[in-house]
Amino acid sequence: MSSVSTPEKSGGLRDGVQKFGRFLSAMVMPNIGAFIAWGLITALFIPKGWFPNEQIGSLVGPMITYLLPLLIAYSGGKMVADHRGGVLGAIAVMGVIVGAPDTPMFLGAMAMGPLAGWVIKQFDRMVEGKIPAGFEMLINNFSAGILGAGLAIGGYYGVGPLFEAFTSVLESGVQQIVNWGLLPLVSLFVEPAKILFLNNALNHGIFTPLGTDQVAELGKSVYYLLETNPGPGLGVLLAYWVFAKGSIKSSAPGAIVIQFLGGIHEIYFPYVLMRPVLLLSVILGGMAGVFTFVATGAGLSGAAAPGSIIAIMAVTPKGGHLAVLAGVAVATIVSFLVSALFLRNYKADDEALDKARDASKAMKGTNAASATTAGVNVRVNGKVEKIVFACDAGMGSSAMGASSFRKKVKAAGLPINVTNTAIENIPADADIVVTQENLTSRARAKAPNAHHVSIDNFINNPVYEDLIEELKASQSGASPAERNTTATTPDAQWDIDNALDKAAPGAGAVQSDILRKENIRLGLPSVTKEEAIREAGRLLSASGYVKPGYVDAMIEREGVASTYIGNGVAIPHGVGTAKNEIDNSGIVVLQYPNGVEFEAGTAYLVIGIAGARGEHLKILTKIAEAIEDESTVQRLAQTKDVNDIYNTLSVQPE
Repeated sequence: MSSVSTPEKSGGLRDGVQKFGRFLSAMVMPNIGAFIAWGLITALFIPKGWFPNEQIGSLVGPMITYLLPLLIAYSGGKMVADHRGGVLGAIAVMGVIVGAPDTPMFLGAMAMGPLAGWVIKQFDRMVEGKIPAGFEMLINNFSAGILGAGLAIGGYYGVGPLFEAFTSVLESGVQQIVNWGLLPLVSLFVEPAKILFLNNALNHGIFTPLGTDQVAELGKSVYYLLETNPGPGLGVLLAYWVFAKGSIKSSAPGAIVIQFLGGIHEIYFPYVLMRPVLLLSVILGGMAGVFTFVATGAGLSGAAAPGSIIAIMAVTPKGGHLAVLAGVAVATIVSFLVSALFLRNYKADDEALDKARDASKAMKGTNAASATTAGVNVRVNGKVEKIVFACDAGMGSSAMGASSFRKKVKAAGLPINVTNTAIENIPADADIVVTQENLTSRARAKAPNAHHVSIDNFINNPVYEDLIEELKASQSGASPAERNTTATTPDAQWDIDNALDKAAPGAGAVQSDILRKENIRLGLPSVTKEEAIREAGRLLSASGYVKPGYVDAMIEREGVASTYIGNGVAIPHGVGTAKNEIDNSGIVVLQYPNGVEFEAGTAYLVIGIAGARGEHLKILTKIAEAIEDESTVQRLAQTKDVNDIYNTLSVQPE
């Protein structure tokens, strides 16, 4: 079991910078496809492009003026307050765009999007529980409209002109650096910052907006090449391949392919950390590359993401490939030669690379760890504010896992928000994401900056105890006063009480109808997993909870990941797309005294779930609490009294 020490001041500053950088880049990264599309259209169809076309080229202006800032603002707002925040962010940034029509408002979008999300989030918390039944939609829509209009007007008169002036000053300063021939000096902070995992923050948070502005004027920009140049890292890896020994030498070729062709620069960071003096190699290589880019007039027409030589070549404008390749080659050669000086007589054992990789993960602060019930080694680096349990549908397995773990978090006195969602809806600000093992790769793709924990079942998992201990250690970085303040703020109270701990207004009066006694079937003979799932679906349909098509969706969900959640219980339910097949929230319970074999274990209780509007969440919480006690499940698996199961699992009207 690893431990997390109290961070020093420098570590806290680094974590703060990393968090801010990740926040900036998280607004841009989901929209990189749009930036690439705009870059390709620019490279191909502007008057100086490969295939000049006035009609298609007319897309360039509106895309950079409206589309890209709107997408950034929407993403920023959504990060803070989900879809509602995203919509408000898009409304708000329109005022900024129109208020500064001559400047692409990327920086304005990065400010207005999160601000709008924060505003609507505060409003929603203020009125929570105070809206009369039946007026929710009316108030939600009008509040968004009124607040959005106010923010748009404020953006038009204040934020737009302010950021237009700021952008002009920034561009003038950068242009002066270029005129003085000092642009290569940016490598002094770019290359070390990359090793600290600020690469995405630099590229997408700073250089992409600056480059996009420059492309609008010149058709290309060298800013797109400052961070993405694969040459410095390639030189280091080549030097290890030539001069290193053992497994370190043999690992270098694979790393070269991943870094140079795949564009995953993080692969070479441990090699630099293993021999920190190699920072000089990547800095000098980066400076040589930038100098060559400037001297040859190299630039890209759009953002290259990831930083692969293939992606870089794809967005290189007509006639610019040799200049770009020259800068990459020079950076590689310089980095290789400098690295050679330090590696020729360097002897490192295989353990050195492992230690460097661990150090690299520690600096990233959100390494993608994998944990199972055997051989657990869960690591948490940095302060954690939000933990998300995710499954394919987001309404069954993950909901019960979140409920189970939330109890442990509250018992430990940790001011951490524990919630659940479908994988496709994992929020960008999630610090830790918990998923079943075969869903973790999808979750990582959706939330690359989060710490990922893989488990085989959601209930009573030993991983939870290890994770709680790590969370206690990681949270200890705050001062006692800070922790006490956090624990009593309204935000923290909302975090602790949200999701499964609260049903929708009035939900308590309908919970008993979600689980009805006639939908509890006892003493069923053992069948196959598919037959048990279909029987649960048939009963849900016969009871008026779902349409018949929901049954097939339950089978499809089981194919994605097992709905066996541990302690002899399975909770089959439909995939997220099957929500249209649900008429009302409902739960049915099938008892198989001799068990039904599921992928991850034998289920004695098969609980079919159809969840609409969150009305089923309170019962899921009750179920999660009940089945954490294995003796309770054993009793319910053998009982011959329907009332025993009904009274244990149902939520009575309040």
